[in-house]
Formats: sequence, C-alpha cells, structure tokens
Amino acid sequence: MALHAPATPAGRLGRLRWTFTDGCTVVWRNLVQLKSQPGELVGALIFPAILIVLFGYVFGSAIKVPGGGNYREYLMPGLFAMTSITSFMTTMLAVATDASKGVMDRFRSMPMARSAVPFGQVGGDILIGALGMVIMVGCGLAVGWRIHDGLPKALAAFGLLILLRYAISWAGVLCGLLVKNEETADQMVPLVFPVSMLSNSFVPTAGMPAWLRVIADWNPVSAAVAACRGLFGNPGAPTGDVALPLRHPVAATLLWSGLLLVVFVPLTVRRFRTLNR
Repeated sequence: MALHAPATPAGRLGRLRWTFTDGCTVVWRNLVQLKSQPGELVGALIFPAILIVLFGYVFGSAIKVPGGGNYREYLMPGLFAMTSITSFMTTMLAVATDASKGVMDRFRSMPMARSAVPFGQVGGDILIGALGMVIMVGCGLAVGWRIHDGLPKALAAFGLLILLRYAISWAGVLCGLLVKNEETADQMVPLVFPVSMLSNSFVPTAGMPAWLRVIADWNPVSAAVAACRGLFGNPGAPTGDVALPLRHPVAATLLWSGLLLVVFVPLTVRRFRTLNR
C-alpha cells in the first residue's frame, strides 16, 4: 500500500525525493533490461544513421532547398525532430509489453510512488534518445552537416529537442497503459509516421496544397525543426509571411512541449493508479 506524506513543506519535499528515488530505480531497471535485449538498443542507435543515408543521399539530389544550400544541412534538423517523435513509439511499446506481462501490476503492488513508474519509463527513453542523438550528430558531421552559429545556440537547439521528446514520451506511456497489449501497440506504430512526415522536416511546405500546408505549418514538429534550423544556422529557416508558429519557432516549441506535459503527465499518472479498474 502506498504511503502518503503529510501536507507540509518537509513532507512534500520528502515525497518528491521518494518519487525521484523510485523513478531512478525504474530508469535503472529499464537500462539493465536492455542487456537481455541488445538488438533493441542496437536498432535504436543504428536507425538514425540509416535515416541520414536514406534521406540525405536518396532524396537529396531531387529536392531543392529554399534559398539554396546543402540539402543534408537542411535535412539534419528534421531528422533530429523525427527521432524525438519516435519516442512515442518506443515508450508505448515498452509500457504495453510490461502491462501485458503483469509487470505494471507488480509495480502497483509495491510501496512506491505512483508517479515513479511513468517517470522512470520516460527517463530511460530520454537517456537512450540522448545517446542516439550523439550518434546522429557524428553521422551528420560525416555527411557535411555543420553548426554555424556557435555552441550556445546549438545546445539550446538540442535542449528543445530533448524537451519535446520528454513531453511526447509521456503521451507514449499513456497510450501504452491504455492499450496494454504488445501486438496492438505494434500495429499502431505506423500511425506515428504521418505526424513527422506532414511537416517541414524533409521538404518545404510551400509546395503543398493550401489546406495541407496549414496542417503542416501548425504541426509541433515543424516548429521544432524551424527552431533548430535557425539555432544551428542551417538553410531553410522560415522567412517572410509564414504561419505564427514558424515566425516564433522557439517559443512555439516551448509552448507545445509545455502543453503536452500539462495534459499527459496527470493523465498518465492517473491511468497508472487506476490500471485494471
């Protein structure tokens, strides 16, 4: 049975420390579990490199960058954002697998903070995602991508990507708890790709039909990509009369991430508490 800290500053601090400690334990459990599933880790790390080669060289010769420039430099911010979106799939599959095997029920029977389990799931995904991003940076540099506006702005861009990935991971945990079935979650994976494809990640939105361009321009992925292109100094940063999120892409990415967290964190924790009811 879960313990309840008293409603005092010291009690709230103790409860927060308890949640953090339990969450770190779940993070460590998820990382150690990868030792028995090395293929999953290798796939998560190799997948970004495959994307760079596939899109950079197969599509690169056929796509013109607005205002000119190297397509692979235009592409890299889009791929960074795309891998952030894939956190939804990885966390959903992991949580659904644990739920179908009864792992979540065992967690709920233990005297641990209820928010610690989803926090740990998201934390493990962020660590793996950060490692994958490092590999992507190395591959990008190898194919000609460069950071042109200095290290501080580049770190700000990576911070936005990690924040967006963190927020989307909470949505993935919620969906995994709702599905509770590995096969069903696996069938839902292809539904995620249109979110990243229907954006400015790989091609300019200017050539899209008007109604489709509105959807793409207001896609949170487009804001993140535009913010990264501007902070990295890569070609394709939006100029002129563009949609509001693309005029202020950094602020838009922060707002989208904050909105996702406000919506999905409490829903996820509540769903975990009421699992199987």
